[in-house]
Amino acid sequence: MLDKLFDRFRQETSAPETQEIDALQLAFAALLVEAARADEVYARHEIAIIDRALKSKFGLNDEGAAALRTKAESVQENATDIQRFTRIAKEMSNNEKISLIEEIWEIILSDGDRDSFEDTLVRRICGLIYVDDRASGEARHRVEARLKDGA
Repeated sequence: MLDKLFDRFRQETSAPETQEIDALQLAFAALLVEAARADEVYARHEIAIIDRALKSKFGLNDEGAAALRTKAESVQENATDIQRFTRIAKEMSNNEKISLIEEIWEIILSDGDRDSFEDTLVRRICGLIYVDDRASGEARHRVEARLKDGA
């Protein structure tokens, strides 16, 4: 069901200002922003990773991805906890959850400095969306390999 929803978003070509932001898109984006802000440094390269992920995942153009990220930044900043986002994200398919975790790991690992707050956050998100430690570890290893190959 969610795959059909994602396909619909990928095929839409309307302007970002007229495109409605879906709750799942917003939750996905807010969790990425949460990961980027976990170490209290929200860097340009993390913003670029978030925008790229949103464009790829939801078929958005540059403006649409930036608009979604901006909305997610605001929602995340005003949120009292991450459960409002994970409650929505846990309805994704297992492959979509793993994709989310890989994006989170890419953000966390992108600065070359893993912070204990970041590790705690990824464990919390995994627990709340039902991704086990092994799958998270495998996702981390895939991201580490991609980052190493791209370096």
